[in-house]
Amino acid sequence: MFVPSHRRAVVAAEAKTLPTLEISTVELQWLQVLSEGWATPLTGFMREKEYLQTLHFNCIIGDDGAVKNHSVPIVLSLSESDKNRLADVSALTLTYETKAVAILRKPEFYYQRKEERCSRQFGTTHPEQPYIKLILESGDYLVGGDLEVLDKVVWNDGLDQYRLTPLDIRKKIKELNADAIFAFQLRNPIHNGH
Repeated sequence: MFVPSHRRAVVAAEAKTLPTLEISTVELQWLQVLSEGWATPLTGFMREKEYLQTLHFNCIIGDDGAVKNHSVPIVLSLSESDKNRLADVSALTLTYETKAVAILRKPEFYYQRKEERCSRQFGTTHPEQPYIKLILESGDYLVGGDLEVLDKVVWNDGLDQYRLTPLDIRKKIKELNADAIFAFQLRNPIHNGH
């Protein structure tokens, strides 16, 4: 999903000509997950079919019929006015703090189903649960599509060097000639930028 270096200038120039959609910090975190390959086989934010499969079956069924475990929706929300403004575009630029971070191609817009999402994902719809609160305050619509990410997401918090991609980890395992590994993931699902 990262734009190859030989195409970066062209894609960055194109991004300046497209309509934009500003994304939140949490959505930038999901963009990082997608772009680095942590959510294979997804090629971008979920379209409605993938969203519903995840909510109802905890998996994604690929075009080839292969079933992949996937229990968490990776979605991009937007308001009804943004949906109406962008409804007829074939591509749009995603921005974070006004900086272009990716192009979303072949966008598909659909209704979010917030209560259904919360009850299926968390087993509750309590509005004070932090992630549910975030969902309830987000836009009523979602947009999915294929991503072209301009640059690797960095947080400039002194920890970027430790954030390895799946490819980096495979390379490291091979270098170590390891026959067994122990892996874990630490994350704060509600990073507010502070």
